[in-house]
Amino acid sequence: MTAKNTICLWFDGTALDAARFYAATFPDSRVTAVHHAPADYPSGRAGDVLTVEFTVMGIPCLGLNGGPAFRHTEAFSFQVATEDQAETDRLWDAIVSNGGEESACGWCRDRWGLSWQITPRALTQAIADPDPAVARRAFEAMMSMRKIDIAAIEAARRG
Repeated sequence: MTAKNTICLWFDGTALDAARFYAATFPDSRVTAVHHAPADYPSGRAGDVLTVEFTVMGIPCLGLNGGPAFRHTEAFSFQVATEDQAETDRLWDAIVSNGGEESACGWCRDRWGLSWQITPRALTQAIADPDPAVARRAFEAMMSMRKIDIAAIEAARRG
């Protein structure tokens, strides 16, 4: 069944590489189709990979090899809710160690420029705590981090 809504991500000739990395890194992710250009186009030649259909954690995506005209920004990111520190570390490290880069507060960017928020559920629960003092302490702890440290968030939550 074809999804009614698909996220289209613009790449500069690297859509298949990115899709394969996502499929190998994230659960419930896979490459489902690769389509080649039927003719030359501004950023490629007939036979080049034009689009790649894939899913990232069940979300349907289309990678378009549109050329160098547009770059990814933090205005779009995938937010991944993790269950524990091991999952947080595994996903963060996979992105960063594959040519990506760290940012702040659980954000990182992969080597293709896509932004990811690797967000432990413990963090989401802590900053939504009904006690404003608890939420503030957890939020302030998060603001000092790159990769989220769940133990430090829980310590901040306890005060």
